[in-house]
Amino acid sequence: MTTPPPAEPRFTLDRTSPVPLYYQLAQQLEAAIEHGVLSPGSLLGNEIDLAGRLGLSRPTVRQAIQSLVDKGLLVRRRGVGTQVVHSQVRRPLELSSLYDDLEASGQNPATRVLHNRVRPATPEVAAALRMPEGSEVVVLERLRLTHGEPVAFLCNFLPAGLLDLDSAKLEETGLYRMLRAAGITLHSARQSIGARSATAEEAERLGEAEGAALLTMERTAYDNTGRPVEFGAHVYRASRYAFEFQLLVRS
Repeated sequence: MTTPPPAEPRFTLDRTSPVPLYYQLAQQLEAAIEHGVLSPGSLLGNEIDLAGRLGLSRPTVRQAIQSLVDKGLLVRRRGVGTQVVHSQVRRPLELSSLYDDLEASGQNPATRVLHNRVRPATPEVAAALRMPEGSEVVVLERLRLTHGEPVAFLCNFLPAGLLDLDSAKLEETGLYRMLRAAGITLHSARQSIGARSATAEEAERLGEAEGAALLTMERTAYDNTGRPVEFGAHVYRASRYAFEFQLLVRS
């Protein structure tokens, strides 16, 4: 297996700006990774060459690179150099599916269906879907991957009989696309976001160490009649995933 040659994106540094040069370089490196200019596996030139090419000191370049190593976007490999690992998924807070968001951002999403079965609704699920406890619901457990690496474990509950949820189809597309194709119009959702440590089982599924930081999300989605059609409980690798908020000043 051959190693990709060092990638050379273009950087523009403003030496008159109050923004530190290491931070400008780190931001531009991160943008290059996010937009695919630096793809996973790409090598950066060594710190001495990069510093000379940009007219920066070696400690400045080292600080910029270390900030992205700390974020999990770069890794230093002995005998190889500094290599791009992956870009972090940044997802806007809106009613969309993870699959659609990943595809739109060029993250090459893939899905592995772990379970697709009908089970009695637990009290929590029954309350979210406004149905009697013990009613039949479809339980979906899926692993979502980008560039071949796991990024999220998704557990979704839907009323049994709502639509045909074929596992092969679920591995080719997103759940919300299947809902739309079945004539179900998603209108709104209630969502909560949190964080906790990974259990041993979650860590194994997601390729993290036990106790690693995870983001959590619970969401109940409603159709245009106000009927709850899906309840999801998801966990995401904090090293690979972030939610983005847009905040407005209230007038």
